[in-house]
Amino acid sequence: MRRRFFVEGFEAGSATLRGEAAHHLGRVLRAETGQLYELSDGQCVWLARTESVGRDEVRFSLVEQLPVPVACVRIELLLAIVKFDRFEWALEKATELSAEEIAPLTADRSEKGLIVAARKRAERWKRILAESAQQARRLRIPVLKDAAKPCDAFRASAAPLRLLLSERPGARPLREVLEPVAAPRRENDAKRVAIAIGPEGGWTDAEFASAAACGFVEVALGANILRTETAVCAALAAVQYAFGAFRPDEGHEDSKTSE
Repeated sequence: MRRRFFVEGFEAGSATLRGEAAHHLGRVLRAETGQLYELSDGQCVWLARTESVGRDEVRFSLVEQLPVPVACVRIELLLAIVKFDRFEWALEKATELSAEEIAPLTADRSEKGLIVAARKRAERWKRILAESAQQARRLRIPVLKDAAKPCDAFRASAAPLRLLLSERPGARPLREVLEPVAAPRRENDAKRVAIAIGPEGGWTDAEFASAAACGFVEVALGANILRTETAVCAALAAVQYAFGAFRPDEGHEDSKTSE
């Protein structure tokens, strides 16, 4: 399977890869002229042939526009900040599982030192998202939002279906909530879902109240208590499956998609 890289755009049958990605392709992967790769500008994907390989720039000629999968669900992940090694692992897996937007949350029970240090991690997190999206052969890189308090992130969510992972006894099983809304969709009708996942200390009563006021439904993944990064994988995979992301007969588009 060919590697995919992200470029700023396509113009007159050509494209140019610059920066760290170009250095990686040219110096680490030792690309040579005439080799074929896939390029995405976030809107469409092209099969492209290398024309020149420089230290920090690789030039391509476009060969053929490729079909891309039609998105069945668009996921907005609201993720509480936890220890950075696990938070960054969660970012990587959320990207592989097609999260479209990721909002780091400065939850009441997130460690204060992590919240302060998170301000300096945004560029690193963007690189993780880009590298993960490239590896997963996604159409586009997820959007990383600025870190925000949960109450602000809850209010900002525009998703019609809003889910808050909860360990409280009254939380509804995720399957019970998804089944009525994950009906067969119209072509090009990608449904939007927001998933809020708290820190390992859990949500506070004030955060539960704020989420409820913003239309979030408390849902549970099962009887076991999951770490934050485990919950990310389980929740996103469940939503993708419920909305049909893993059906082999899903359609394709020739160019644009709403992934």
